[in-house]
Amino acid sequence: MSSPLLSPKEEHSLQARHNVRWTVVMWLLIGGIINYLDRANLSIAAPEMMKELGLSKTDIGLLGTVFSWSYALMQLPSGWLIDRFGAKKVYSIAVIWWSLATFMTGAVSKMSSLIGARLLLGIGEAPCFPTAAKITSYWFPKKERGLATGIWDSSSKWGPAIAPPILVFLLISFGWRALFYITGLLGIVFVIFFLIFYKNPEKSRKLSPEERAYIQADGAGTEQGIQQSSIKWRTLFTYRSVWGMILGFFCTIWIWNIFLIFLPLYLVEVHHISLKELGIYASIPWIGGIFGNIFGGYLTKKLADKGIAAPIHAKRMLIGICALAAAVVVVIIPFVHGIVITLTLMTLALCFISAITGSAWALAGDIAPPSMVASVGSIQNFGGYFGGAFSPVVAGMIVDTTGSYVLAFVSGGLIAGCAALCYWLIVKNPIEEKQA
Repeated sequence: MSSPLLSPKEEHSLQARHNVRWTVVMWLLIGGIINYLDRANLSIAAPEMMKELGLSKTDIGLLGTVFSWSYALMQLPSGWLIDRFGAKKVYSIAVIWWSLATFMTGAVSKMSSLIGARLLLGIGEAPCFPTAAKITSYWFPKKERGLATGIWDSSSKWGPAIAPPILVFLLISFGWRALFYITGLLGIVFVIFFLIFYKNPEKSRKLSPEERAYIQADGAGTEQGIQQSSIKWRTLFTYRSVWGMILGFFCTIWIWNIFLIFLPLYLVEVHHISLKELGIYASIPWIGGIFGNIFGGYLTKKLADKGIAAPIHAKRMLIGICALAAAVVVVIIPFVHGIVITLTLMTLALCFISAITGSAWALAGDIAPPSMVASVGSIQNFGGYFGGAFSPVVAGMIVDTTGSYVLAFVSGGLIAGCAALCYWLIVKNPIEEKQA
């Protein structure tokens, strides 16, 4: 309600001071978009790289697999480092690292050098999303974390969505190497502003007493380190829920990586889309991903607000339903022939898959104690990308061997459906801190 004692300008300023936590999400969103631009470059540049460097589809799949393996393996130390030394410090170093690796990719000319660059990219990008999960856990109460996570996790769809028209333009104008140079420099510019302007809630001067109290009422408001926990990091692997998250994310990232690496190639080879048309058509399905991320998080918040389900169970239900829906849609894709129906099904598939990833990242804040959110989130991501690392090279081999994408999509859809079983039947109880 408006106050008669405040001018419109003063009232707007007061309202802004009650929503500082939502500006934090914007930092995470922008950083995530740059992160995904840097990994989506390969799928856009792939046709020209294959011509110039003599690469096969299996080679392109292998580059995707190398990235995923290094990205997955570095999840484990990344989560611990974030929980131990702080999100801001580790994240800033990571952005600089992956930006330099991206820039280097544009300068190489051999497959061995490309493998090295993708290896470094995976190492540098590993802390990005565990950092976002950690920051969300101390900036937002549990009932809002699903929506906040859905917003910043949508960056993994904004990146591929905006990448095709922008990067195809650069590709046509300057060549494929320019894609890597420009996005590499973009990350450096971003991290300079992040270091200057981002503050933790306990250090933020913009955070009003009312908003601070609202955040702290649900146990958030302060970044907690792993050194404050009574649980040893290695014992996280003994919890049933953690293994359910590992297996469930494996099933999700398997099909996610196939879309990320092969969607542009599929449209070019199966539907004969020209390079100029690719800039528009390849971005359309990712719009569904953005919607799925944000609307999925909104649904979990509403379920919690209305008392229909606790935050943890709201996320589990959403994941289960969306995993089954994604399985059905993905299996159908290779059996349709029109470009309109293909793009429609791809858009629906990425909508459902994105709702899963957003809720899965938010679930880390419900399962883990506050001091170990980054660790649990990174362990889940490790499972997803270590197992999912096989999907690009397996899909590439299937297409090279059979001359068809049918088996790649059908197997991917069935694996995606198994995520429903993992998150619903295995992920149930949060990890409880031992009382002193």
